[in-house]
Amino acid sequence: MRTTQPGFVNKVALVTGGAAGIGRATAIAFAEAGAKVVVSDITPNADDVLAEIREAGGEAIYVKCDVADEGEVNELHARIVEVYGGLDCAFNNAGIEGEQGPIAKQTVANFDRVIAINLKGPWLCMRAQIPLMLERGGGAIVNCSSIAGLVAFAGITPYSASKHGLIGITKTAAVEYAKRNIRINAVCPGVIQTAMIDRFTKGDAEVAAGLAAGAPMNRAGRPEEIADAVLYLCAEGAGFVTGHSLVVDGGWTIQ
Repeated sequence: MRTTQPGFVNKVALVTGGAAGIGRATAIAFAEAGAKVVVSDITPNADDVLAEIREAGGEAIYVKCDVADEGEVNELHARIVEVYGGLDCAFNNAGIEGEQGPIAKQTVANFDRVIAINLKGPWLCMRAQIPLMLERGGGAIVNCSSIAGLVAFAGITPYSASKHGLIGITKTAAVEYAKRNIRINAVCPGVIQTAMIDRFTKGDAEVAAGLAAGAPMNRAGRPEEIADAVLYLCAEGAGFVTGHSLVVDGGWTIQ
């Protein structure tokens, strides 16, 4: 269990896609650091995540939300204000990998769905989060991009486009609000041990091992390692960091 961090005590933190994987680990990390956590996901509930947070002495609520739906995004943020009065930190993590295949065989439906969730979703969330943070005098937002937003991976053009685009949105918004005490950064995970990687590799352990071996550290990352990076970007210690894309990939992209 992490130690409570003074900078997060009584702060309000939102994690989208918080029911599983990286989002779940980050929601728990925020709670252990002392924040009041809003866990959001498209699933009907996240009782197990809330139970783990509360058993550790943390405070959290769950709000169901499809981040591609403007109305639901607005309702999510209205609920945050209703329960906690405002918002200090946000991790826009909700995302999908979409279908695999070369661009000539990709469908428009798949492209639209991936872009709606992975790119439009964080944009909608940031549009709702920034006014709440301005009311608090500042805040920190982290968007979950990917190493696929930095380098090429064959067979996932919609996903790659969404993650490249999210870095662009992050940088632009960071410039827009830097003078108003809102820091906006991105985290770029490499191969992480999550259900998404299981789906991407179709459960093939050999393929998964090959992906992990692509990093100089010769292993897959843990969701908790991404959570640590997100908390760093939201913490006071990163007070001079904005518009940055923090790569957490075991060295994959330095080769």
